[in-house]
Amino acid sequence: MQDRITLPDTLELKRGFYQLPEVLDKTFRILRAFSHLFLKSKIMRKRLSPRLRKFRRPWWNEACRDSRREEKKLWNIFRRYPTTENHIAFKRAKALARRIRRRSQRESWINFVSSLTSSTSSKQLWKKVKAANGIYREFSFPILNTGNVTHSDPLDIANTLGHAFAVSANDSYSPDFMAIKNRAERTHLRFTARRTIPYNSEFKMCELITALSKAHDTSPGPDGITYNMLRHLNTASLSNLLLLFNRIWTEQEYPSQWHEAIVIPILKPGKDSSNPLNYRPIALTSCLCKTLERMVNARLVFELEKQGCISPLQSGFRRGRSTFDNLVLLETQIRNAFVKRNHLVSVFFDIEKAYDRAWRYGILSTVFNFGFRGNLPIFLKNFLSYRTFRVRVGNFYSNHFIQAEGVPQGSVLSVTLFILHLSQILNHLPSSVRGSLYVDDLQISCQGSNMHLIERQLQNAVNKLIAWCDNNGHTISAEKSRCVHFCRKRNMHLDPNIRIRNSPIPVVNEIRFLGVIFDRKLTFLPHVLHLRKKCEKSLNILKVLSKTSWGADRTSLLRIYQAVILSRIDYGCMVYGSARPTVLRRLDTVHHSALRICSGAFRTSPVESLYVVTSYRFT
Repeated sequence: MQDRITLPDTLELKRGFYQLPEVLDKTFRILRAFSHLFLKSKIMRKRLSPRLRKFRRPWWNEACRDSRREEKKLWNIFRRYPTTENHIAFKRAKALARRIRRRSQRESWINFVSSLTSSTSSKQLWKKVKAANGIYREFSFPILNTGNVTHSDPLDIANTLGHAFAVSANDSYSPDFMAIKNRAERTHLRFTARRTIPYNSEFKMCELITALSKAHDTSPGPDGITYNMLRHLNTASLSNLLLLFNRIWTEQEYPSQWHEAIVIPILKPGKDSSNPLNYRPIALTSCLCKTLERMVNARLVFELEKQGCISPLQSGFRRGRSTFDNLVLLETQIRNAFVKRNHLVSVFFDIEKAYDRAWRYGILSTVFNFGFRGNLPIFLKNFLSYRTFRVRVGNFYSNHFIQAEGVPQGSVLSVTLFILHLSQILNHLPSSVRGSLYVDDLQISCQGSNMHLIERQLQNAVNKLIAWCDNNGHTISAEKSRCVHFCRKRNMHLDPNIRIRNSPIPVVNEIRFLGVIFDRKLTFLPHVLHLRKKCEKSLNILKVLSKTSWGADRTSLLRIYQAVILSRIDYGCMVYGSARPTVLRRLDTVHHSALRICSGAFRTSPVESLYVVTSYRFT
């Protein structure tokens, strides 16, 4: 891992050494050289094979392998020559191998536990626990149904999913919007800059190093290059890479290979696996491309925040913002309405396939209207144009499909461009209605003492939102949208009747918004009960680990409790923490049970003693 990879000198890209048409050819040569060096380096010695990889225990290492071989060797000697000396030697080798395996298990588990964070899910932890015991979930191909046809062949499944993704992105617009789209796209957007703008300058080495340091070890794209390899390039090779990026940036050429993506279908939670429309397409693009995207995205976000282009009510993927902003805003509005003895009606919208239906010309038009010119918007235009993808199912690849619209899910720039475009919807709300966005989770609310006036104001706001969506290719689902009437008045009053076109929005007593359940009286009892149920289920991980020889130490168990269970309780506590003490005390049983498992205490041990032993006091 300490070796540095050097690009061949023949691939050094000096300014002016090659003509403009040769830039793409040199790019492809560099990609091939990267792949060749990557496979021959010590970073990764795996052999590419069309077969599914053989699963091994994560704690198995060379010491375990050598001790196991020695045990087998002495067993064969004892079997041929069954003497007392050979039997004792075999017993010693067997005990030594068992001791080495247990030590390796313990060290591997401690290393894994030290990497746990609050974002680690119970599913990932269960997968690691089962892998430590040699239990793996075998990959199985889904069986798809389209009409009366059943698809079971892996290649047929990949092509069916690819066709579904392509149709979802290309043919999902209404005829009325297609007329608007065709008429608008006749106007060419001229991004040519007549003056020097700072964000169009060439990239510096510090920007490249920062982009590589912030990148996670994600799966590679079609070229097979990973971030791990890029981090092991020496200084000269990084300079060559920076020269290549600057030529693409300044000469406004975009490699055609970067338009291609490998799509991994991920089944949506709780959906039928036989329906191709229930899969979410996650695009794997080139890590080289994503590195340049991250450098461009840093400049784009800086300019957007400096100019105030994104609404302050959009909290998704912005520095210093999180879901807590939206949650606290909604809870504050509800509390203010209760203090004034008013009604507050909130509508939570579901935008169907928002990423897949994002209108690319609309995104570029928004960038154009904010005054961006030069290399940056031209790069964004090239990034969104002529995109193709192939679906991978196991080790089988589908045919190439064209993605005419939408932004690729899994790309660095996609989220920024999407929230920039969708945030414009908040500008069309009337002053009497307040709204907030977290990426595509849209919520509006209105309060007052007259229910009929609230209903008219919200209906007016909904009509304006629908008009904006009709002009930008989005669709709001009336079936999945919800309306909640927050009120503590005891007298009889009607719930609001708000419609999306001719379909009424269902009125419910509680809604799950960004992971927190809001009920109409704001008691947070449904959220606490749901949270306790999930945490009690996660306690099974601690119960399993407490009975093993490699994962039962107190430090590791407390770290797992903090990452998997306590992080769930902490999320949103600044909102639901205003509930009554009798409601919040329902979570104490989970906390105390976890501390007893982690410390190995008896069920009758006093709670205060648990706090002293584990240093975890629940307040």
